[in-house]
Amino acid sequence: MTSTSYVDNEDNPFVDQMELNDDCMPAVHPRWYRRGPRRLWGGCLSSIGRERRRTCRWMMIAVAVLTLVGIIAAIVYVSLVGALIRRLAPPPGHSGLQNIVEHWKEPDRDGAYKFEWRDDFSRDIVPKNCHSHNDYWRHVPLYDALAAGCIGIEADVWLTEDNELLVSHSWRSITQYRTLQSLYLDPLTNILDKRNVTVASENNKEVGVFDANPTSSVVLLVDFKSDGHQTWPILLEQLQRIRDRDWLTYYDGSALHQGPLTIVGTGNTPFDLVQQNDTNRLVFFDAPLLSISDEQYNSTNSYYASVEMSKAVGRLWLNHLAAKQVDELAEQMHAADVKGLKSRYWGELQWPISLRDEVWFKLTELGVGILNADDLTSATRWNWNWCIVAGLALCGNS
Repeated sequence: MTSTSYVDNEDNPFVDQMELNDDCMPAVHPRWYRRGPRRLWGGCLSSIGRERRRTCRWMMIAVAVLTLVGIIAAIVYVSLVGALIRRLAPPPGHSGLQNIVEHWKEPDRDGAYKFEWRDDFSRDIVPKNCHSHNDYWRHVPLYDALAAGCIGIEADVWLTEDNELLVSHSWRSITQYRTLQSLYLDPLTNILDKRNVTVASENNKEVGVFDANPTSSVVLLVDFKSDGHQTWPILLEQLQRIRDRDWLTYYDGSALHQGPLTIVGTGNTPFDLVQQNDTNRLVFFDAPLLSISDEQYNSTNSYYASVEMSKAVGRLWLNHLAAKQVDELAEQMHAADVKGLKSRYWGELQWPISLRDEVWFKLTELGVGILNADDLTSATRWNWNWCIVAGLALCGNS
């Protein structure tokens, strides 16, 4: 094969270069030749030897093949993950609760959202020991949690100057119509009223929210953000209408009577006021789990025994629960069980999802009283073994 080089030709205005072959014979090309592909690629290749040209050719082929293989692999990976999501994702619900979730609107001056009652309100929904943490942050407060089957719901309340209890995580984010009554008490009263309207026997009137387990009690955890002693009488006043219907869990001084709705106070809830009424106790205490050995906490005045996860076991090193930490959790849960209280851990890590799921697995395996959850769909409907597939988190935040 002939190798070539180029020399300038100053005598011919139409000729920019002369190509020299191995015999030093010029090959004349017009000026535009330098702008063609041969000038860009052929010139370079022609200036090197046969082996180098062959190496360049194979390198370009290899790059093209690897690029093609990478594209095919990416397509296969995305298709596989998509198929897994479609296969593993829980099917959408078709209950009356799900219908409310899809059409719900914020409370307004007329009060809570009104909906048409359906007989399939909680059909196929199995109540679960999960707690909807900061429930008011959800797209649909209360109903999202009930649709997931969670029996625990949390609401933070602030007392206003006109003695209204507004629901919000912070004072700055409160809104006028988001009250404890409009978001929780009135909707729950309406649900229980509809659920009990057709019960023939007076002895069976205390029917709960869920068809699958009518005796299950929904637990509303009220987190007092304002002064507890000022908030206390306002809460009792708002609960009285539900108490009159005999739908609240209460303690009469000798026995605990479970109703379809249980009220628990936390945050700034004054324990002395909880204990004070020992003949018609409507609100129970969220006892400190790490101090549960204190004799003053028992099932007649408390319901939960809670603690922040980091205070319970310390830091999780290397994204893993150590054996010592597991033993500490087991001891704490056992102490709560002995008192007849439900253990609850809050503030657990949400990322990485693999660590979150490991903690969930261990807590439920040890028999936690109620599982604190921010992601309700993952907590109640996904198979935790399949939340991480091929390095991809299939369970997202809900």
